[in-house]
Amino acid sequence: MIVAIDGPAATGKSTSAKLVAQNLGFTYLDTGAMYRCVTLSVLRHNIDLSNNSALTQLLSDLNIEFGQKNGDVSVWLNGENVSAEIRQADVTNHVSAVSALASVREALVRIQRQIAANQNCVLEGRDIGTIVFPDAEIKFFLVADDRVRAERRQLDLKALGEDKSIEALIADIRRRDKLDSERDHSPLRKAEDAIEVDTTQLTINEQVDFMVNKVKSLTIGN
Repeated sequence: MIVAIDGPAATGKSTSAKLVAQNLGFTYLDTGAMYRCVTLSVLRHNIDLSNNSALTQLLSDLNIEFGQKNGDVSVWLNGENVSAEIRQADVTNHVSAVSALASVREALVRIQRQIAANQNCVLEGRDIGTIVFPDAEIKFFLVADDRVRAERRQLDLKALGEDKSIEALIADIRRRDKLDSERDHSPLRKAEDAIEVDTTQLTINEQVDFMVNKVKSLTIGN
């Protein structure tokens, strides 16, 4: 079974997906982290996004792995643990532009489908239910108020030692939403058969319980 969780930034997708997977005993695949790994690599190598040959080489050399210990998921890029670095502001500010590239999305979608083949899997992102797994058995689309999303993002940044005002973060979030929704390749949009979950007033546990119960009701119904 594939559980697809889509939605814009800071709606609780990653945390919820990880906990939903744990509750159900499914594999968790953080697709957003994969795009952040590519973005980090692009920034480290100072690659111009219009340089197709350099991007092709970078993608061919890319090795992304996930590790899990005591419920914590770590992300490894070419043998280096980059779990914290891919969450920093510089990567966040560039990930939409990198993710919009067809070559990047095609390469990572291929990897995602290979990993999720023949196993129960929870995947989160922006196009899981529309492009990566359009036939997923159950799809969720998370939304939340912009200010609440900015407050959540601010807490994440503070944990990384970074500080940014709520107003600046709201502007960043709206800019990213616009980029993600208007890109030509695999834009952010809600699948017609997705269940919308407004997480503005929900705790993580509440939104996780809602999704887990929906999945369980589907499996019991079958």
